[in-house]
Amino acid sequence: MDKLLEHIKDRFGIRATARKLPSERDQNFLLTDNFAQQFVLKIANGSESRSFLEAQNAVLNYLSERVPFCQRVVGDIAEFEGHLVRVVTYLPGVPLAEIKPHTPGLLSDLGQKLGQLSRALADFDHPAVHRDFYWDLASGNRIVNEYAPLIKDTDLRELVLKCRFEPEKELRRSVIHGDANDYNVLVDPESMTVSGLIDFGDMVYSYTAGDLAIALAYVVLDKDDPRAAAREVVNGYISEFTLLDEEREALWPLVRLRLAMSVCLAAHQQRQQPENEYLRISQKAIENTLPRIFTE
Repeated sequence: MDKLLEHIKDRFGIRATARKLPSERDQNFLLTDNFAQQFVLKIANGSESRSFLEAQNAVLNYLSERVPFCQRVVGDIAEFEGHLVRVVTYLPGVPLAEIKPHTPGLLSDLGQKLGQLSRALADFDHPAVHRDFYWDLASGNRIVNEYAPLIKDTDLRELVLKCRFEPEKELRRSVIHGDANDYNVLVDPESMTVSGLIDFGDMVYSYTAGDLAIALAYVVLDKDDPRAAAREVVNGYISEFTLLDEEREALWPLVRLRLAMSVCLAAHQQRQQPENEYLRISQKAIENTLPRIFTE
């Protein structure tokens, strides 16, 4: 770690201590410098291409002039011992998943922030985000077809297969964040407003309404009234960005499809890591919620 921190000081001009942060694919570290300023050091997974990391930096630079709730890039991509390294600013806040309850005002603000993001991204593009990505909603039917047979629960498997969806009309497409889940959305607990949206590692050129649908898929989990919670987010979203009629009609089916994809990919991961109990526990809320929202 000392060698890495020395490299960060030389390459980015940041003299700091480091603390490891949880992450799915990258290695992330919280850097704190001598002036108590904080940054996030991201060491890319070996499977990530430089072009896609450049796309992530490009979108953050682009958004820095358009929205106030995304991280900022510090310096260019560097290399350390064969790994590609980036530094971005740190955003304080509590993950939406840890905020209980989700007040109507908070849900409306989440929708507004997502609408602002959609409006900002409407004119952004990068070649690297036009990719075949397993979390892309536009590939959802393929993921369900491929992995649903791995779901052991027969009733759940049949329900997941029913979540396959083909829009009646071609849906508008643009670059989207791709993973506005309740751990990537940060909340200021004092104002109870959204303070940040982090991690563009799932960015993809896909359905424009995808960011809203993905956020809703996590907002509705374990809610007493999923539709009411979703309505607050949608109303906030359309106050900032217009949903076309075909997108409105597709929104709830896309929510179900996202949850079905999550069940399928979890089944695939469980087959690869049968000893990982967390994968099973993390699916409980989805398995409880999917049957309820399917009938609504």
